[in-house]
Amino acid sequence: MRAFVRTVSGTFLVDLEDEVVLEAAEPTPSSRLRQTVAPETGLPLVVASAGAGSTVVAVLDRRPPIAVSHDAGRTWRESGGGLPRGRAIAVLEDNPDAILYAARNRLFVSEDGGRFWRALAVELPEIEEVAFD
Repeated sequence: MRAFVRTVSGTFLVDLEDEVVLEAAEPTPSSRLRQTVAPETGLPLVVASAGAGSTVVAVLDRRPPIAVSHDAGRTWRESGGGLPRGRAIAVLEDNPDAILYAARNRLFVSEDGGRFWRALAVELPEIEEVAFD
């Protein structure tokens, strides 16, 4: 899995499995980042949201910082109790169990719909937006 990560210093392509920055990817991927329309959640304190199929995830300005819905936003469960405050989130279109969460300068990945999270070793400049490649 790979992801585009837009930061204050430009956009980078990151390999999420090997946990390495592959290349600076400016300017083309920025348009890919903006193509996704954030789904409406109806939740308070939403910082960012993303969805694929009936899975919708939201970054909230509170603890825990993530809310996950697997029924298009009818019901929600909390996730990411140990994660830092978030800035951006993405859901893999063909595998909604794969979620990418961005804190200030670090990425976190869940491959089970947000139950468990893995921090990536790579640190980036201040993150603004993320999208799966």
